[in-house]
Amino acid sequence: MQNSIILFFRTKIYTALTLLALVLLCGILGFRMISGFSWIDSLYMTVITITTVGFGEVQPLDDASKIFTVFLILSSVIIVGYALTVITEYILSGKNLEELKQKKMQKKIDSLNDHIIICGYGRNGKQAAKKLLNYKKSFVIIEQDKAIIDKHQTEDILFVLGNANEDELLLEAGVDRASTLISALPSDADNLFVVLSARQINKNLTIISRASEETSYKKLKLAGANNVILPDRIGGDHMASLVVVPDLIEFIDNLSIVGESNINIEEIHVNKLYNVRANVKTIKDLDLRNKTGCSVIGFKGSNGDYVVNPEAETKLVPNSKVIVLGRPEQIKKLNIIYNLD
Repeated sequence: MQNSIILFFRTKIYTALTLLALVLLCGILGFRMISGFSWIDSLYMTVITITTVGFGEVQPLDDASKIFTVFLILSSVIIVGYALTVITEYILSGKNLEELKQKKMQKKIDSLNDHIIICGYGRNGKQAAKKLLNYKKSFVIIEQDKAIIDKHQTEDILFVLGNANEDELLLEAGVDRASTLISALPSDADNLFVVLSARQINKNLTIISRASEETSYKKLKLAGANNVILPDRIGGDHMASLVVVPDLIEFIDNLSIVGESNINIEEIHVNKLYNVRANVKTIKDLDLRNKTGCSVIGFKGSNGDYVVNPEAETKLVPNSKVIVLGRPEQIKKLNIIYNLD
């Protein structure tokens, strides 16, 4: 975007300079041919005319020269004014570009609802953003390192520059309208502060926080975090599992996103699959296996309880969810049939 704006102004500058050169050439030739001035006198008369400095003429002008001078003044006033405007815009554009970009981005953020906020764009924040992009979820990142923002900012990734500990920054990111907040800051104290602030602003917000120390787990839960993730514990458990059940872990890893946008697992609200208020159906009635090729491997009831590998006669009550497993093309077919995207 920055390059395109600079290129735009440069093109206008080239146009303005070309017009100035043409006016200067026309003035020199005009005074030379009409008034019979020398080349030096013609250049001098042209410059003092288009700049309107008020110096005296080389010699008195006849009627033809006066008429030519009038048209030269009128045309030069317009062209010089245009050139000065373009050059001024170009000089100021470097200073105002960041402000224009931020205003455009803030307008997009203000239009979001039920989006996700990621605090911190380190290793965990990047992984979260990548996953959300693949699932086509709307999210905003709060990051205080401008160099990181400049490096990773795109049309699909919205940033707010500043410290996520500040309530004003959380509100700029739309925490009062968001559905979820992921606090992935490197410091447990900062994550704790973010969780406290976000919970005060939005009581219904789902908050997921990172923690480095196990002693921070209870504190973050008490502060209002719905889930607290300990990356070191997960990493160690994962490495040990690769020793104990290596094939199983490799299979589970392949269930997550592979490559750019291949999705193997989808969680779906029952309300999106059919009119659950009119007639409660069972997993068997949906017949997802025959329609899409996907298999139902999990069920979450309206009370929040999970059932792994549910029975075919399980009733799909309102506000429940099903977890389906399938190959990427089967998941895509499911999304198309039920318009889930």
